[in-house]
Amino acid sequence: MLLVDVYLDKSPIQGIGVFAKTHIPSGALIWKLDPKYDRRIKVETYENETGPVKAYLDRYSYPDRRDPNYIVFEADDARYMNHDDDPNCDVSSPEETYALRDIAPGEELTCDYNHFFETGFDFLGDRHP
Repeated sequence: MLLVDVYLDKSPIQGIGVFAKTHIPSGALIWKLDPKYDRRIKVETYENETGPVKAYLDRYSYPDRRDPNYIVFEADDARYMNHDDDPNCDVSSPEETYALRDIAPGEELTCDYNHFFETGFDFLGDRHP
């Protein structure tokens, strides 16, 4: 779950993004995996899905780095965080995200998706038709 105040807006990177409402200092804890809200879904369940549900999970879930038998679906707006090769958020831990530098109000929160996917990742296209 996100632990800082954010809002969603159109992203210059891709589709929708997560933006800071207030200043976030370098080193601040931004997000923490919370099993009360964030969901771990068995890969078998995910692979058996089709249609809109499968497409939604493809876009907003990622492999659970602690157990390859699961994917993680975040319950809040953290799932809208976009990739950046020079991110301002550190997602190297599978359970916590920290600010890599000061993040200004109105600045988009970004992370490096390569931490989630061993073989790299592909953008799935813009979220808007």
